[in-house]
Amino acid sequence: MATDLATRRLTKELRSLQKDPIKSPKITVSPNESNILEMHYVIEGSEKTPYAGGIYHGKLKFPKDYPLKPPSVMMLTPSGRFQPNRRLCLSMSDFHPETWNPMWSVSTILTGLYSFMLETNPTLGSIDTTSAQKRKFAYQSLDFNCRDPMFRKLFPEYVELHKERLLAKQKALGITDPPASPSYESSGQISANEKVDFSGIFTTAAGVIALLSAVFFAMRFA
Repeated sequence: MATDLATRRLTKELRSLQKDPIKSPKITVSPNESNILEMHYVIEGSEKTPYAGGIYHGKLKFPKDYPLKPPSVMMLTPSGRFQPNRRLCLSMSDFHPETWNPMWSVSTILTGLYSFMLETNPTLGSIDTTSAQKRKFAYQSLDFNCRDPMFRKLFPEYVELHKERLLAKQKALGITDPPASPSYESSGQISANEKVDFSGIFTTAAGVIALLSAVFFAMRFA
């Protein structure tokens, strides 16, 4: 449970971010409604970087005596820079309480996180990928995020953006029918309309093999 100091400090920082949001890069912050010590964020990748067009969701988990101690920092969206859902070793994270400055804030932490994201220096929780791989993750990021119920709850504006992009893709393909509502399910799951009929595949494969065998024997004994 958060101390009164932590609650007042985080509430003040949230109000400040709502009044003067981070614009470069664009960063949106929203607390877990049931726990102010869990702060979720979305960072939009900057142009002229491998992260351009990416929508990166993550969270900060603050100790109950914040700002006397630093939070843990995690990015949940695959980015090609950090391992998803893993605590990151940063100078302003709980890995280094000795370097923590109580004057730092949510804004300081997230701008610092993105600055480090643009670098190539390794740390615990980072990974090494090519620029092409990072661009691929950026392209897939919003689809990935919209499968997360917490993301959909805290950042409905990005869910609407996702629907708009799906509609634009349909128009680009010349599809005039109204788009079906996206089926948002947990990452890694296959929705009902995406399930594969493996029995049909095996039946077709068996038929093809039988046909090829017949052709082979016909040619052999002709």
